[in-house]
Amino acid sequence: MEPTEIQEFSKQMKEAGEGESLTSISLAISILAVLVALVTVLGHRSHTEAVLMQSRAGDQWSEYQAKKIRQDNLMVVIDTLNLQPAPSSATQAKLVEYKAHIAKWNNDLAEGQQKAREFEHEVTLAEARAERFDLGEAMLQIAVVLSSITLLTRKRGYFFFGLSLGAVGLLAAASALLVH
Repeated sequence: MEPTEIQEFSKQMKEAGEGESLTSISLAISILAVLVALVTVLGHRSHTEAVLMQSRAGDQWSEYQAKKIRQDNLMVVIDTLNLQPAPSSATQAKLVEYKAHIAKWNNDLAEGQQKAREFEHEVTLAEARAERFDLGEAMLQIAVVLSSITLLTRKRGYFFFGLSLGAVGLLAAASALLVH
């Protein structure tokens, strides 16, 4: 072998080693991209859950308000009937019936209020989960970009920094699963 052939062979071996290294970096970037997609979907689902729970809470408060208005109206009717000089037996029967309605609505109102508050609590939890997924998604996207810079610059520092941010992103996303 001549000296020039040895140099060429040596150069080819170095390039081959770098190619394997870049292949593994490319594979890692692809995995990070898949994780970005996964965390993005989970974040969107959490945002959707928050919107749905907010809608349920609003519906529950509307129902509560409607029952409260009916109860208040019926109390005015009772007060008006009580102002009659000599209430008849039919009036007395209606008063008893109306008072029974009001007693039932008191229980319904307490239950409705409790349900609405539970829905509001679920909204808070869903929003907290969504925020953590969003943070994880952002960190993973930054990790993909930084790791990709390695392919252009051939400097492994970007890759390792990107992987570090990717790990932080995964931890942030995983922490969303702990929100209860």
